[in-house]
Amino acid sequence: MNSNYQVHVREDIYTLYTLQDSATDSSVTVCPERGGIAISCRLKGEELFFLDRDTFIDTEANIRGGNPVLFPICGQLAEGSYEWDGVTYSMRNHGVARNRAWEVVSTSTEGEASMTLRLQSGEGTRVEYPFDFELLFTYALVDGTLQIRQSYRNLSDSAMPFYAGFHPYFRTVSKNLVYGTDAARYLDYNDHVVKPVHGSIDLDGLKESVALLDAARREITFPGPEGSGLVRISYSDVFKYVVLWQVDDKPFVCVEPWMALNKELNRKDELFMLPAGDTLDAQLSIGYSRD
Repeated sequence: MNSNYQVHVREDIYTLYTLQDSATDSSVTVCPERGGIAISCRLKGEELFFLDRDTFIDTEANIRGGNPVLFPICGQLAEGSYEWDGVTYSMRNHGVARNRAWEVVSTSTEGEASMTLRLQSGEGTRVEYPFDFELLFTYALVDGTLQIRQSYRNLSDSAMPFYAGFHPYFRTVSKNLVYGTDAARYLDYNDHVVKPVHGSIDLDGLKESVALLDAARREITFPGPEGSGLVRISYSDVFKYVVLWQVDDKPFVCVEPWMALNKELNRKDELFMLPAGDTLDAQLSIGYSRD
């Protein structure tokens, strides 16, 4: 066992779990009760995540900050609803996972600081999403990098549609950043025009998000807080898109790997269907390097 790796548990309104890697001055704090969210990601001494604490402690609020888990949809639905097998269902933006308590399955300090969380379907989720599922997420801090290992399991007797994702809020004052990506085009949801990627993408003043459309490399980089260092997000092939979003006068930019775009459960053009009894495994990692 590497004594540099530790898992600490403390109470702060909710029960919080902090993964620690003292060798790299890194830590990640997760709140299972509030959607299994990571609310802090401190890598190599630098806090990368923005967090609005008021929205975190308000159980009725959507958390503005950290890294919310998006499942079974990313983004919005048309009129907040969708039709499946002749029945219309209402679902909140970004799905059912981010507003429900997750169960802690295990923690470990063997070669990493990690914890595994589980979310299972129930009567509450079936009102919005008529499928039985189990999500197993392992948050692991390894050599100063956060890894999120995901397992999406269909417990239904029919194929299950979903497109999951993440919504990390990264600290930054500047909203005009150069992103390291091989995407050549992005969809601007502010005017619904597809535009070329040339150098930086300026989000200043934009109310709606933009989505990188055609990246072949499943990785994106961008400047760290205050323009120092470099944040690197790597992810599995199932995450086809990266969505960028900001709010004026708030010191963050969201850089969000998604499996499909806004309203896909309405369009059903590229809707992923997980066969009954099958499991989809995916990974996402967040790293940080200093100048």
